[in-house]
Amino acid sequence: MKLRTIIAMSVAATAILSTAASPAGDGLTFVATTDVHGNLLPYNFITRRPATGSLARVATYVDSLRAARGADNVVLLDVGDLLQGQPTVYYYNYLDTVVPHIAPRVMRAMGYDALALGNHDVETGHAVYDRFRAQLGDIPLLAANAVDTATGEPYFQPYTVINKGGKRIAILGLITPAIPAWLPENLWSGIKFEDMMESASKWVPYIKEKEKPDLMVGIFHAGHDASRHVGQWIENASVQVADSIEGFDLVFIGHDHQIYNSTRPNGTLVLNGANLADNIAVATVEFTPEGVEKKGEVVSMASVEPSSRFMEEFKSDSQTVSDFVDEVITTATGRFRQRDAFFGPSAFMQLLHELQLDIAEADISLAAPLSFDADIAEGTVRMADMFTLYKYENLLYTLAMTGQEVKDYLEMSYDLWTRPMSSPDEELIRFATGTPAKGDYAALQHPSYNFDSAAGIVYEVDVTQPRGNKIRIISMADGSEFDPEKVYKVAVNSYRANGGGDLLTKGAGIPHDRLGERILKATDRDLRYYLIERLRGRDKIEPVVTQNWKFVPESYALPAIERDRAKLFPKK
Repeated sequence: MKLRTIIAMSVAATAILSTAASPAGDGLTFVATTDVHGNLLPYNFITRRPATGSLARVATYVDSLRAARGADNVVLLDVGDLLQGQPTVYYYNYLDTVVPHIAPRVMRAMGYDALALGNHDVETGHAVYDRFRAQLGDIPLLAANAVDTATGEPYFQPYTVINKGGKRIAILGLITPAIPAWLPENLWSGIKFEDMMESASKWVPYIKEKEKPDLMVGIFHAGHDASRHVGQWIENASVQVADSIEGFDLVFIGHDHQIYNSTRPNGTLVLNGANLADNIAVATVEFTPEGVEKKGEVVSMASVEPSSRFMEEFKSDSQTVSDFVDEVITTATGRFRQRDAFFGPSAFMQLLHELQLDIAEADISLAAPLSFDADIAEGTVRMADMFTLYKYENLLYTLAMTGQEVKDYLEMSYDLWTRPMSSPDEELIRFATGTPAKGDYAALQHPSYNFDSAAGIVYEVDVTQPRGNKIRIISMADGSEFDPEKVYKVAVNSYRANGGGDLLTKGAGIPHDRLGERILKATDRDLRYYLIERLRGRDKIEPVVTQNWKFVPESYALPAIERDRAKLFPKK
């Protein structure tokens, strides 16, 4: 073992012991990861640079904690969204489905006690998450409110009871119920998602009576702000459940990628370590004659070295994935920068739009920057760059939409994106005020994956006007007339086609339960797969920008764009 690893483990053990006043055996320590998004190894296979977080670092921390407090006094949990995000999991999800999947092997090697299901785990499809569950072995995958439509019982295990430190611990899993607003039904066929409050109100009394646990723990893949509704669903009801359903001692949450540490008025401790295993949620629990004493903290993994044991065990996997992402796809004759998409047409978005129009055989393409600041450099384009070009495993849909619906859709998109300006000195971009958008989008009032622009049409966005009057569509891209009454074939991703971001429902005005009627066709595989196939057939890609839309009047827009670009992407 490397000396620096030993030192890191000692430092971690000292920090852990400092949070636990009593000696080993008198209490329990809970560690929870969440929204790891495939960040298993300490390397970002998309940017091809070392990763700051990763389960390899968490393994060092947990090993040291078990050594300090005793393995029987440590509970290790994950709160969902493990199976999407890095090529590491994509490779085992879809390309090599014969060998055992890396994710369950990591979970077993680290000794996880229970996992919650996340929406991005569901997005991988039945074949992937059913295989994942089977390969977890004795580790339960929990989601009490994901109900089998055939039996009326939970499709996944609803809860588990473990014995640690002489205590009986019940762990209930819940998932955000808004999945039907984001994902096509074939990915979750045979499952319905109950409201989290409804499900918890049934299961907690049942567990308390049947199992009589010493400690009740929740692992909920949903965020803390219950005010956010997606269609008919409350997306982030975790704290609402913790506050309203009596009986929880600890609740670990996820999904919103935001650090959270709060002891609620009823005494329930709620923790979220955010995403990518950059931080972890740690709770220490002491049992006293007066009751249960709890302390929570969010611990950074930045100074923790990856576990040498972990790295040796998954060495061949690391090499396999490295070889996969190094495959040459094509050559870029210039740079494609996603940040340009915030301020007008960009080479990055034009490439995506062109490919969507081609694959979907559509008249109009609608798409957004899925990453806050992605970049494809000039030179050799490798498989890793395909994960930069398209971040998620969305399918591609072709929808039937009227011209007026397309306009109304764009009216909402640009209203999420930009504010009405009353003078050239004001900001154009809607920057965050109060509670920001999650994760990488913290500078913005709304996440940029809902900032859809269009290709196939020529249009202007009036920065002085409110929603309803912002968009003026001039013509189709070929110069022919754009007709508000005509039905067009429109390319969108599956997240959007199923109501994600509300642009089709609250924007275009199509009822959620009628969206399925608009689908003309859908791809069988994820959009990235088809992007790869199209680009493999090209010797080169050129960063061409067609000015099919612009912000007007330019006397307002251009000064604001210069200021807002500097604010959104400050020079380092």
